[in-house]
Amino acid sequence: MSRMDLELIGAVARQRPQWQFVFIGPVVKIDAASLPNLSNVHYLGPRQYDDLPDYLSGWDVAIMPFALNESTRYISPTKTPEYLAGGRAVVSTPITDVIRSYGDNPAVHIADSPETFVAAMEAALAMPRDERPWSFGLLAAIVTLAGSCAVGVQWSMKLIVDAMAASGSRGDGAVAPVALSWSDRA
Repeated sequence: MSRMDLELIGAVARQRPQWQFVFIGPVVKIDAASLPNLSNVHYLGPRQYDDLPDYLSGWDVAIMPFALNESTRYISPTKTPEYLAGGRAVVSTPITDVIRSYGDNPAVHIADSPETFVAAMEAALAMPRDERPWSFGLLAAIVTLAGSCAVGVQWSMKLIVDAMAASGSRGDGAVAPVALSWSDRA
């Protein structure tokens, strides 16, 4: 059972053919033939963890189009604070822990259909990138994570922030891909 909503990804990509959707991570538990095969959807496969901040620095919006099924019923995506730490707005399907932990965050948009997902992405794209009000509340979010997971998120955030500082954040309004980093592991 796929953790990613492939129908949603395809529908959103078809509604906005001018947007580029870039997926990073292994394709597992998914038949490759079932992946949306569109000219604006790109699958880069696995990348080195240390390279991910460079990809993140070029994204406009981070998306988490999780399928709503038994595989995702109890997940708590740690990508949310990583994306926020990187200064990116997040658009997610209604995953319980995303809503509970980040639902009040102005940079986290929840959508449950292709139409609302596109609208949420448009709202995220309209947010000023140089203000990034969402990153200030991140320490509180890290504290709510338990055990070694908090250490991993904290390390990830440092890696992202350091890489963005070294390469310069893209606040220039240049066109960049709308993207997602994902893994469909158990």
